Amino acid sequence: MYIVGIDIGKNHHEASIVSPEGKQIGHSLRFATTHKGADSLMSFIFNNIGNSSCIFGMEATGHYWYPIYSFLKARGYTIYVINPIQSDSLRKMYIRQTKNDSIDSFLIAEVIRFGQFTTTSMADENILAMRQLCRYRDSVISSRTEIKLRISTIMEQIFPEYEKQFSSLWLSTSMGILEKYLTPENIENAPIDELFEIIKDKSHNKLTMKKAISIREAAADTFGIKIAQDAFSFQLKQLIDRMNFLDKQIEALDCQILEYYEKFDCYLHTIPGIGMIAAATILAEIGDINRFKSSSALVAFAGIDPTVRQSGEFSSTHNHMSKRGSPY
Repeated sequence: MYIVGIDIGKNHHEASIVSPEGKQIGHSLRFATTHKGADSLMSFIFNNIGNSSCIFGMEATGHYWYPIYSFLKARGYTIYVINPIQSDSLRKMYIRQTKNDSIDSFLIAEVIRFGQFTTTSMADENILAMRQLCRYRDSVISSRTEIKLRISTIMEQIFPEYEKQFSSLWLSTSMGILEKYLTPENIENAPIDELFEIIKDKSHNKLTMKKAISIREAAADTFGIKIAQDAFSFQLKQLIDRMNFLDKQIEALDCQILEYYEKFDCYLHTIPGIGMIAAATILAEIGDINRFKSSSALVAFAGIDPTVRQSGEFSSTHNHMSKRGSPY
């Protein structure tokens, strides 16, 4: 059976056809990542091998392999998606170790021909959707964390004593006061009854007038910077607004993720310490656990398998995790 190796790129792919004996058939084809480009791949294959059976091989290069994989899968072809590390190993066998798209597509086909590879596959639609949402959620949380750091930095400059008034700067009571007043000067000049109403409302009556007095006294005696208050308060307001917006996005994402998670007969969330979102994230990344031949394969996929360094009678006892698995 003929093998078509495809080197994946952002705007173009490169394809080479290899015979069962390892001979390249014709020249390679460079084609665009469009319907027209994919159709030219089909013509290229027919012109070189006619209606002979063929299988496809490609590397899991970022997300760029998804469209051509879907195109070929819809037409009933068998596609093997391999880790780039596997084709790199074969490339090192070539003396010149030349790297270009034409050679890469040939080497990918050779990896498939030799049969010494492990594959990646397009996940079930619900798994893929959940994975996309979980990864997006992770990026949104990272953005929120960055904003929190910037808010904290501003507060350390204009009102360094403020955070000590609460167990956390991010408590609803603390943020309610900041949203209303922004600067220590505004807090100091606020009517004590008005300040207390915010504290009482946000803390659900857990905090007393004593806390309102303590915060106002701290504002009056702050060692914070006194200049450029308008600039700091403007920046602080925008950052708080952005943080609140991201909080709403995360809340909406959680609902969407759980809708997908509930479609699966999964009990990961019943393990102590693993919440629903964490369980959904694990399921989204692993997918069908039956695709792993052993627990060791799953460990390797996660990138937490130890590296092995051994030569002759020497065997290292201080090995590190390989970290070659999924970054998620």
